[in-house]
Amino acid sequence: MREMPSEIASFLASHHVAVAGVSRSGAGPGALIAKRLRDSGHTVWLVNPAADEIGGEPCYRNLSSVPGELGSVMVVTAPADSVKVVDEAIARGVRAVWLHRSFGEGSVSAEAVERCRAAGVTVVEGGCPMMYLPPVDIAHRVFRFCLELQGRVPR
Repeated sequence: MREMPSEIASFLASHHVAVAGVSRSGAGPGALIAKRLRDSGHTVWLVNPAADEIGGEPCYRNLSSVPGELGSVMVVTAPADSVKVVDEAIARGVRAVWLHRSFGEGSVSAEAVERCRAAGVTVVEGGCPMMYLPPVDIAHRVFRFCLELQGRVPR
């Protein structure tokens, strides 16, 4: 197995992760990522500005309302909303942000990336934790391979 890129290792080193952009239905990539992070030992908070609860779990309207320590933020929003989430993460003192992307732009915004870098926050541009957290299913192995070929995930 290849060595994990340093940005991803930094993101996953935090045991306290918020997932911003989890769908109110509890379906979709945000919910799957939150589950995989929990299954791998992380404490996870769900964030959606339009929900107080998702799938029976508490949900927070923004990062400032997430209780306790917060080391990393997974962003699974539209690119236009990523900047706001990044600004909240910086204000919270978050050390690492991951902007989700499989194909298309996903949550990646050039402005969000630049704000992370300017604030000294580690940023992962694209991909998904499910490409790195074991057990990695075949679909995420293929996604990772394809995105690496395209230069759309860290190497």
